[in-house]
Amino acid sequence: MNKLHTEVFGITLKNPITVGSGTYGFGENYKEFYSPTELGAITVKGMTMLPREGNSGTRGAETPGGMLNCVGLQNPGIDVFIKDYLPKLKNEGNIVFANIAGKDIEEFVEMAIKLENSQVDLIELNLSCPNVKEGGIAFGTSGEMVGLITRKVKEVTGKPVVVKLTPNVTDIVSIAVAAEQNGADGLTLINTLLGMAIDVDTGNPILGNVFGGLSGPAIKPVALKMVYQVYKHVKIPIIGMGGIVNERDALEFFMAGASMIGVGTGNFIDPMCPLKIKEGLERYLDIKGIGKITEIVGLAHRGGLTDGK
Repeated sequence: MNKLHTEVFGITLKNPITVGSGTYGFGENYKEFYSPTELGAITVKGMTMLPREGNSGTRGAETPGGMLNCVGLQNPGIDVFIKDYLPKLKNEGNIVFANIAGKDIEEFVEMAIKLENSQVDLIELNLSCPNVKEGGIAFGTSGEMVGLITRKVKEVTGKPVVVKLTPNVTDIVSIAVAAEQNGADGLTLINTLLGMAIDVDTGNPILGNVFGGLSGPAIKPVALKMVYQVYKHVKIPIIGMGGIVNERDALEFFMAGASMIGVGTGNFIDPMCPLKIKEGLERYLDIKGIGKITEIVGLAHRGGLTDGK
């Protein structure tokens, strides 16, 4: 019996583990370590309407407990993805979540229309990237804008639509509720926190973009808090991510209310991280005598385990 088997967003998954968009590309670099089909789903690199080279200058820096990046959505464009990458991923048997980032509402709608006729299993709206000048986080800080984009995309697609939110807001609950009220099938929490680093030998910011997105274990408590908060106010499933590098991190997110978890920076620390988490979750469920992973979703809201089970 596969205790990790689950159904989320109307999609049957062998396990509730995916990867953070932007950390996994199209899976090609990870095939020497394991088959991407071992994951419940893969979330591919965020795509834009046209190809992007990304930001110039230094685009990554290590920090205590995490990393900063300002890649700037480097990608081949949505048409190349649909023509060249998606058929390979589907022929291999992958469940594919496509992350899209438009510079305006019309682009989000146009990309959703392109994906509607593709084999993509789910569309994730990137309303939270902190490293682009047009769209990105500018959309994600307004509940009204998040709701409008979600509604317009839902009007043109029958595929599940998940909204990836930024933590760089005062009240993430109200924005999550706006997404749900306008038709979102789920939420992804969270994208990166804004941060920066300075080279003390030169006195200059390290990143070419000055600011970047902070990810990794340093942000886990923030991400966990936001998943816990949002879970209490929405009924749609949540993909929890932000600093998950082992099964205990993953368990915390499930217990806070996530129905799926995503591994981001953990992939850079150890390419085998998602599979080690999968094995760790299986061990935990066996040890605790729990039949299904879904039994622990939201557990922290229900008084926890009974008698340590």
